[in-house]
Amino acid sequence: MSNIFTDDFETSSAAAWKQKIQFELNGADYNQTLLTKTNEGITIKPFYHADDFEKISIPSPPSSFKICQSIIIQTAEEANLKAIASIEKGVNSIKLYASKPFELNILFQNLLNKEIEFQFHLDFLSEQFIEELSQFLNSETLYLNIDIIGNLAKTGNWFSNLNTDFNTLENIIKKNKSSFIISVNTDLYQNAGANTVQQVAYVLAHVNEYFNKFGVEIANKIQFNFAIGSNYFFEISKLRAFRYLYQLICEQYNIKGSAKIFIEPSFRNKTANNYNNNVQRASIEYMSGILGGANTISNNITNKTCLNQLVLLKEEFSNKNLQDITTDSYYVESITKQIAEKALEIFKEIEKGGGFLEQLKEGTIQRKITENATKEQIQFETGQLILIGANKYKTQHKADKTDYVSELQTSKNIRKTVIIPVIPKRLSEKMEQKQ
Repeated sequence: MSNIFTDDFETSSAAAWKQKIQFELNGADYNQTLLTKTNEGITIKPFYHADDFEKISIPSPPSSFKICQSIIIQTAEEANLKAIASIEKGVNSIKLYASKPFELNILFQNLLNKEIEFQFHLDFLSEQFIEELSQFLNSETLYLNIDIIGNLAKTGNWFSNLNTDFNTLENIIKKNKSSFIISVNTDLYQNAGANTVQQVAYVLAHVNEYFNKFGVEIANKIQFNFAIGSNYFFEISKLRAFRYLYQLICEQYNIKGSAKIFIEPSFRNKTANNYNNNVQRASIEYMSGILGGANTISNNITNKTCLNQLVLLKEEFSNKNLQDITTDSYYVESITKQIAEKALEIFKEIEKGGGFLEQLKEGTIQRKITENATKEQIQFETGQLILIGANKYKTQHKADKTDYVSELQTSKNIRKTVIIPVIPKRLSEKMEQKQ
């Protein structure tokens, strides 16, 4: 029965398929007519075949993922209530955004010893507070997510200065032997307009700065934070390409490295006028994260519908082998390989140019991101890049802008900076301002 269909047909080679397609084109050029080049320089073919299949060895993804709810701490009492409510809905990870120290006893009341993963995004660097936080949560799974380089890229400034920030981080690492201390926040680059290849290259160069400073022993203390856009297969391939390249780099340092990945929906493609479309985009982005191999997936849109989607997806994938879903897919493997090859080239160029920090100081990274963001903006405004409800099939439903946790963390303050900051920007902002 298994061969009832295939036994009736002769197998066709890739060359035979291409010859048939060429005949149907009536003289039109195959490459110009049917091959698509993306902004990243990735080539998409009209068909994929076993004859051309080149598989690369991707590290196995996690067997399951954590569901995270992002919460901004306005007051410790309010954040505590939101966290408790989220856990009751099925969340097993909480990410807390704080702009200043907070009262630990109040915030974590009735939250401990529940097998909850605690994630933090602190807009300040205080060795004393972080030590208190680590000791308070010493029996919990803790991700401090300190990224002094990411803070420099985002704000244009160090928390204090280069030497002080690195010394403080070094002290924190020494005092915390088991926690995940460092994060590499590549979500900033995606939300500012970097393409998938650039994002993978920059996260590798970014983490390599930490390796050069603190040694490769910190590899098991790092979490990688990605923002996921709506280009479904490319976002899956982005995470796969990163996991592949990170393993290669770790092997060059003679260590075994397995990337811990935290993902959240991008806000670059979200709009102020299309609440329902934002929810749909987020659901696609959750799926890309799951299939790409994320360990933790965060709902950064403060809405119960998005959270319910995540809970349902976790149920759906609870008995599935995630590795089996994407492996041997000719299309996904092809995109993964191309992203990996191109990202590795950019990574090598950055290292030859003095490293990621040096290129941030020179403004090279910012310029490259701006170039791609400008290209995307033109494509959006001319209708080549479509956001349903924004530049096609426009709707007038207004969404509460406090829906976007990530956007609230974007600094709008004008101040003197030591480098040009990387500025996140939604594609539809300019259009919305005219409405």
